[in-house]
Amino acid sequence: MSRVAVVTDTTGYLPGELVRAHGIHLVSLYVNFGGEKTVREADITNYDRFYEELRDADALPTTSQPAVGDFLAVYEPLLEDGCDILSIHISAGLSGTCDAARQAVETLERGGQNGRVRVFDSATGAGGIALVALAAAKAAGDGGDLAAVEAAARSARQSLKIWFAIDTLEYLRRGGRIGAASAWIGSTLKIKPILTVESEMTPVERVRTSARAFDRMVDYARQRHAAGADGWVVQHIQSPDQANKLADACREIFNSEPVWISEVGPVLGVHTGPGLLGVGGIPRAMVE
Repeated sequence: MSRVAVVTDTTGYLPGELVRAHGIHLVSLYVNFGGEKTVREADITNYDRFYEELRDADALPTTSQPAVGDFLAVYEPLLEDGCDILSIHISAGLSGTCDAARQAVETLERGGQNGRVRVFDSATGAGGIALVALAAAKAAGDGGDLAAVEAAARSARQSLKIWFAIDTLEYLRRGGRIGAASAWIGSTLKIKPILTVESEMTPVERVRTSARAFDRMVDYARQRHAAGADGWVVQHIQSPDQANKLADACREIFNSEPVWISEVGPVLGVHTGPGLLGVGGIPRAMVE
């Protein structure tokens, strides 16, 4: 076992086979259904059913960060096994997850586990978090100490660019997570917003059709290739055909396979709605 363990949360939507292959540990966020029930995101496996219910919902579910105890349940066995821990999480501008992780660290430090767990705010979301976590896991697997693994995560984050086209701003508006894109609310509802996450949801541009949004995703992939960021990923929500089409375009651009393709799950999907299509990447050498 590497002497440094990498922990991240479920909002990266990293496929399970990559989680297992790289020895990454997950802490789940929660989806709250109208006060009637609260479910761990990790336990929601039927995304088709979830998004079908979301489309028909009068009131959107809410989401919440892991409890301090959820972090301790992951951290404590790793510390007992002799590992230091780098815990990489969704942007603090979108979620209280980093705060909960830091509270867990404070609890551990009161118990004498000083300096063995560091919390890294990825300042991004979805595949961006997962790419940063993969880069950290590679550094850990290469034998890096905690400082080296954190440096790898920081370098990956600095190299990262990722974009998401969504069908509508309505879900972000209803969920209160619209951030700087709120300036677009007064414009026509027919726009297709393109966003990134730089601490918060950040507007990039707006186009008028899904076809144009797709073309812009291809353009962004070309920008990543030109920058040498050839470790590329594609993510989507309920748009597998578009995701596969985008992946085919990226294969031609990069002349390589994706690091992964995945569907974004409920915690972020509540806030963006179905129809998301995203692309981004970092230099492949950072993760493979």
